[in-house]
Amino acid sequence: MIYLDNQDNLDQTYNFAMEEYALRYLDENETYFMFYRMHPTVIVGKNQNTLQEINQAYVHENNLPVLRRLSGGGAVYNDEGNISFSMITKDDGDSFQNFARFTEPVIEALRSLGVDAKLSGRNDIEVGGKKISGNAQFVTKGRLYTHGTLMFDVNLENLTKALHVDPEKYLSKGVQSVRARVTTIKEHLQENMNILQFKQLLLESIFKTKDIPTYQFTEEDNTKIAAIQKERYQNWDWNFGKSPKGSVIKKKRFPAGTVEFHLEIKKGYLETITIYGDFFAVGEITEIQALLEGTKYTREAVQEKLDAISVSHYFGKISEAELLDLLF
Repeated sequence: MIYLDNQDNLDQTYNFAMEEYALRYLDENETYFMFYRMHPTVIVGKNQNTLQEINQAYVHENNLPVLRRLSGGGAVYNDEGNISFSMITKDDGDSFQNFARFTEPVIEALRSLGVDAKLSGRNDIEVGGKKISGNAQFVTKGRLYTHGTLMFDVNLENLTKALHVDPEKYLSKGVQSVRARVTTIKEHLQENMNILQFKQLLLESIFKTKDIPTYQFTEEDNTKIAAIQKERYQNWDWNFGKSPKGSVIKKKRFPAGTVEFHLEIKKGYLETITIYGDFFAVGEITEIQALLEGTKYTREAVQEKLDAISVSHYFGKISEAELLDLLF
């Protein structure tokens, strides 16, 4: 097994691009291992509807990147207090969904540090019944990666604010919230350490040596990684536009009346819009519906359309800023 050192780059678009490059282009007969951290970022699964998974207002206010990964599974919030691992290997036909095989070295390393970790359910690592890691997989052309989070010291309050979590997911487990379901690794360590010290100890445990065999990236490697980074992970169409068609209802009572938007969103664009409400206005609301249909569903794109009209003509004493806050 060979280590892929990302030099603790906190730009997750780069880390995902490195991971994908290794999967697709490095020696198919070799197994690779990498760690990566990131600035505060929301990551959604390959098949998820991005806009339904995130708290758009919080993401906008905090300028959080939102990225789609190649693997399935659910949405996660990560920050510098999380360290993710990835194991890239040949697909032997029996490894997809075999999370035990790939998490075992990590679990053993955690236990060596006094953390009583175990694989639980489909793809989680838990301590004392609380989640410290979620894992996902992607397979293509005979190659497979398994990657997962390790919540060393993640800001759990920000985690709960950044995501829209399906309550049924946690009620079925007998807990009332995502905050009650998760814990951090730091709380369970026998010795005090920072995340970089933790990372190094995990590496030495997983590789069973202090002399970690490390891949040396070439200029050609880096050029191809940068291309993947730009074409996929920095691409709005991948991160948002790939979302399946979905319905969204946005409703709020303002002093000037109630406004209710029924949105049909396809590939990140407003396909159809119906607006209801008891506000008083002069203009025909169908004109606003026609104006916004076909618009990219981002605050900036919708604001550009609304800037071109008199909002008060259509919504009375409800301001453009109030409408944008409702929609996003």
